[in-house]
Amino acid sequence: MPDFVREGRLFRVVSFSPSHRQLILRSDPLAVDGTDTRVEVYFGHVELMLLKPIYEKGIHVRRASEAEFAVLKEHHDLPADDADFTWMIEPGGNSFVISGAPSWREADREFEDPSLFEFSRPWPPDFPVEYGSVR
Repeated sequence: MPDFVREGRLFRVVSFSPSHRQLILRSDPLAVDGTDTRVEVYFGHVELMLLKPIYEKGIHVRRASEAEFAVLKEHHDLPADDADFTWMIEPGGNSFVISGAPSWREADREFEDPSLFEFSRPWPPDFPVEYGSVR
């Protein structure tokens, strides 16, 4: 999948592990946005990020365009090799992550259930889940 788009959902940063260089953005089911599934987006091997703590209108994870990367490269003194690993988080926004290819998972989960990226649990799980990667 070239992009990952979930509009109209509230996403928030729920986990960042500097020692493991892992980031997770999550959208839990909310009555206010009429959703009934949990969505999580995982970024591994994070090198650099500029994020908002909350995305109220959803996210659009995609590879940075050449023009976007040129601006980021200049502002953040990025090496040219980072172009293939720079992911924009929102349309028209400045939020980005430099990491490996992001993965996403979506399932019917309760708020108190563990993360869909709980790596100590077996995969695939024993409940229905949709998943993919952004390329």
